[in-house]
Amino acid sequence: MAAQPGGRQKPFHIVTPVLESLPLSKAAGTKVFMKLENVQPTGSFKIRGIGHLCQEVRGETLPDPVLSTGGNAGVAAAYAAKKLGLPITVVIPSTSGSIPKHKLEELGATVEVYGKAFDDANRRAQELLKTEGWVNIHPFDDPLVWQGHTSLVWELKDSLETKPDAIVLSVGGGGLLAGVVEGLHQVGWQDIPIIAAETQGAHSFHEALKAGQLVTLPDITSVAKCLGAKTVAARALECTQKCQIISQVVEDTEAVGAVEQFLDDERMLVQPACGAALATLYTGRLQQLQQEGRLRTPLASVVVVVCGGGNINTAQLWALKSQLGME
Repeated sequence: MAAQPGGRQKPFHIVTPVLESLPLSKAAGTKVFMKLENVQPTGSFKIRGIGHLCQEVRGETLPDPVLSTGGNAGVAAAYAAKKLGLPITVVIPSTSGSIPKHKLEELGATVEVYGKAFDDANRRAQELLKTEGWVNIHPFDDPLVWQGHTSLVWELKDSLETKPDAIVLSVGGGGLLAGVVEGLHQVGWQDIPIIAAETQGAHSFHEALKAGQLVTLPDITSVAKCLGAKTVAARALECTQKCQIISQVVEDTEAVGAVEQFLDDERMLVQPACGAALATLYTGRLQQLQQEGRLRTPLASVVVVVCGGGNINTAQLWALKSQLGME
């Protein structure tokens, strides 16, 4: 692992491309730039925050072994642990599927499958923390994770000639949202509205916004399992006081349809969790928000965060379509 000037370690994430998408621009009625987090070494944006957390606490409070939870987040933690030479145990829910489990094992992690949703796996992780004395690497609810995710916004500022009129992203536990909001304030872009997309059945952020307080969903019924936090981080709700955040909930069929359309349009396969953000562009929701006066008209440009594609293959895409009756 190379060192940067001043003794700082080189980050585990890469600077990802920002590319204009002509098909998405046509669908959204405005210029759309893609921030391609799906090309990160671990397949998702998670390596930004989790890698930063691991590097910041290594040598201070991070002994071995360490413990993490979640699919994409677990892969990011395992990748960072491997880089740091640490053993790691990752607890994932059964709904994560075989792909992250295989990737975790390839990275040398010990994998435990527990429960059906992130919340179940996280509860098991808390038990292990008490009995084994390990250190927890939380997938989304940690200030160091949010701080790591701010790098995405700094890269946007460096890449774009002018600031966008909106940012579209998916919300699961709220870590990406928290990092982007913090990053927008750091670069002076806090007036940019954020369209926060979720799928029906994994819409804990939307429900929290409606209630004005954290809400725990009874179960995760969406196929977008990477959005499957029954309760978002409290920080996600606090972000609504710092930026204009517009919640949008799409159906599973819309998210999966967006995944297939994006594969045809941009030759990249992403997860339904990412499809939620893409669906807001493909289904005309952006134009609807403009008609309602919730977004400015016209929009010069928007950025969509293509958050990840590490937990899907073509066979799974066809299986999801069949499951949802889309064939």
